[in-house]
Amino acid sequence: MSGPTVIKIGGSTLGAEDTTLEDVVKLQRGGERPLIVHGGGPMVNEWLDRLDIASEFVDGLRTTSAEALDVVLAVLRGVVNTGLVARLGALGGRAIGLCGVDAGIVRAERYDERLGYVGRITRVDGAQLLALIEAGTIPVIAPIGIEPPDQPLNINADTMAGEVAHALRAQRLVFLTDVDGVLDSQDRLLPTVDARQAAALRADGTLSGGMLPKLDASFRAVETGTVAYIVNGRNPSALRRVITGEPLGTRIGGS
Repeated sequence: MSGPTVIKIGGSTLGAEDTTLEDVVKLQRGGERPLIVHGGGPMVNEWLDRLDIASEFVDGLRTTSAEALDVVLAVLRGVVNTGLVARLGALGGRAIGLCGVDAGIVRAERYDERLGYVGRITRVDGAQLLALIEAGTIPVIAPIGIEPPDQPLNINADTMAGEVAHALRAQRLVFLTDVDGVLDSQDRLLPTVDARQAAALRADGTLSGGMLPKLDASFRAVETGTVAYIVNGRNPSALRRVITGEPLGTRIGGS
């Protein structure tokens, strides 16, 4: 049996008129084994602004104070996760919402005082996630981990997707975002990127912001044989087209 497909839905595409969730349900019915990791940055930003709570970004990662963490938990685990599970259910999927705190599935630790309550993942319990997939459900994971014994931490959703794919030895990792893929210095799409190219693009400043954790996560997943893709999730049937072999976006790993 082939490995699972980990799908990262970016916060920048959530709420757009795309076909991603329909694709997920159809793909599962066709024998794929999907798992979703979602973001929700725009909604978190909206609520932080409403509540006048400061938050900045360092190397593409959101700084999270204790006050901001409450908003992150409420929005990601509450509003966004519940909404995705409900929509998948309406489409006929058997989705189950969770975050890394549930059963300690994703353990993490604070590692940079500049970032506050932001976690670096130390362990993913792939066996528990695989059990949910094998039970016929679609796990939908909010990017929150647990620092033992009881401290929730905000985790970059791209990073979590890569670590989950690594732990599951996933067949694929698909990042659905709001750009066509990895672009070179002339804004031309790169169909494939290897570690050497990524290092050069990073060094000359072509890669920055949110693309950095996506590439880092992709290379982490590739370590266990996963093939990663970064594609524009706003394109109709983008997920289904990638999984059926259409050359979309940028591929990392594979041949």
